[in-house]
Amino acid sequence: MIDNQTIADQLILLSKLMEIHGENPFKARSYALAAYEIEKLNRPIETLTAEEIQQIKGIGEAIGKKIQQIIRDAQFPLLQKYIDNTPPGVIEMLQIKGLGPKKIRVIWKEMGIESIGELLYACHENRLLHHKGFGPKSQESIRNEILFYLSQKGKLLYAEAVQLAAEIRQQWEKHLPKAHFTYTGSFRRQMEIIDRLEILTDALPEQIQKLFPEATFQDSNTLQLIRSQHPPLYIFLSSSEKWGTDLFSRTGSTDFVKHMEKQFPEIVTRHYSEEEKLFFDAGLDVIPPCLRDDVRWIEKARLHQLPQLIQVKDIKGIIHAHSQWSDGMHSLEEMATACKQQGFEYLVICDHSQSAFYANGLTPERVQAQHQEIDELNARLHPFKIFKGIEVDILADGRLDYPDEVLAWFDVVIASVHSSLQMPQEKAMQRLLKAIANPFTTILGHMTGRLLLTRNGYPVDHAAIIEACNAHKVIIELNAHPRRLDIDWRWIPQAVDAGIMLSIDPDAHAMDGFNDIRYGVLAAQKGGLTAAQNLSSFSRDELETYLLKIRKEKGLQ
Repeated sequence: MIDNQTIADQLILLSKLMEIHGENPFKARSYALAAYEIEKLNRPIETLTAEEIQQIKGIGEAIGKKIQQIIRDAQFPLLQKYIDNTPPGVIEMLQIKGLGPKKIRVIWKEMGIESIGELLYACHENRLLHHKGFGPKSQESIRNEILFYLSQKGKLLYAEAVQLAAEIRQQWEKHLPKAHFTYTGSFRRQMEIIDRLEILTDALPEQIQKLFPEATFQDSNTLQLIRSQHPPLYIFLSSSEKWGTDLFSRTGSTDFVKHMEKQFPEIVTRHYSEEEKLFFDAGLDVIPPCLRDDVRWIEKARLHQLPQLIQVKDIKGIIHAHSQWSDGMHSLEEMATACKQQGFEYLVICDHSQSAFYANGLTPERVQAQHQEIDELNARLHPFKIFKGIEVDILADGRLDYPDEVLAWFDVVIASVHSSLQMPQEKAMQRLLKAIANPFTTILGHMTGRLLLTRNGYPVDHAAIIEACNAHKVIIELNAHPRRLDIDWRWIPQAVDAGIMLSIDPDAHAMDGFNDIRYGVLAAQKGGLTAAQNLSSFSRDELETYLLKIRKEKGLQ
């Protein structure tokens, strides 16, 4: 049995997809009108004869026959045809409030955006503002609606979870100020995606249930709180006597905790009031929570070889930022001044190259004009320095988006893929490896093009890319935007072991984008990165020396 609403929903979806594909608007609207009339029926449409269906206002013979086919076969071939020819992410955009078919058509056909994640990132980069029908207010509205939609899907970026965690902590400390409280689980481990928040506390159950009346017991020591628009919250009960043991067991990944239990069975089952004492009794250095996803650090801790993890304070300059010369929100002077005021020693400005028409990419003539402005600003802002950089598109065949004589103008060239992202691994690798081999490539930008929660990125052989970057003296970017965090932290140890330098870069499109450095540092810590292995931890003088050294080794001067 198929109900009226199901049929109406299919007709409405067909109407919207036809409009997205640019079909005759009157024809597309006729399916929406038919759906409206079906929704008003006071009896099941499947009980009507073919003639009765066709006599319904707004339906007629052609649409009537399609409705009969849906009822008879539970299939709608015409709708399926449009679904098959529309990227799933484009169809999903219909779920975003305020986005109708006409705007979605522009987003897809003119901007080349095929997923909600890409659209959110485009809002971050102000790309919608370059297209008719999209102003600052509508762009901000779309951004907010996307964030709301994604929040309902049960997973959050770490940066989003931080805000939620702060709100919960504030509420907790207001009502239960004497109870111990700490986050555990994936949040404490700084995972890039959070699907649940976990709290350890010594508060009494009745106190918790008074604060969260909707919380329910999962077992004698665990309460669960499910709220719309948020990932689930788990509250684990503990006591001062076994606080350290519970904190340890509730923090590490399942695999990590199992390895510790296997190697130190008598230790991890004892009651410790302090977590540090557990590691001490096991003969280990204390393994930071962020490293407790990877069991390799257990042996490093035994040998006292844990790295001195990079900290936010170790970042000396901003590498990879955009200005109004391409798709940034602020002028070059504003970006540089803000950077200097925040205590950074330099800014490597990396606006988009000429093929990035969607981002107002720079022609060679505009590059020269920007460089003239940089020279003028450097004379005024000394000793702060703006380095002449570019985020150059890696074209479909692997070439960079400028000839060598133009690439030679830059201090730093970040090579990134921004177009034709739907590639098999073989194509992606050919494209990336050719770009890496270009002697002008300084940094490989956001290696896989992924957007967390919404786009996996193109498939790559990480090991082969790491090997190529090592061979060609190319730095690998850790793009710090919380929706990218690309290179994935899981590959950082292999890159470091190969002797490759990484660069934590905010990819800032506005002054407040500098703050994203924090998320890049947190991801880098999970990979065991130290300040010495990160390019943006270099001082201005150290960066100048390094860039000259690399250019000389590549035979560019």
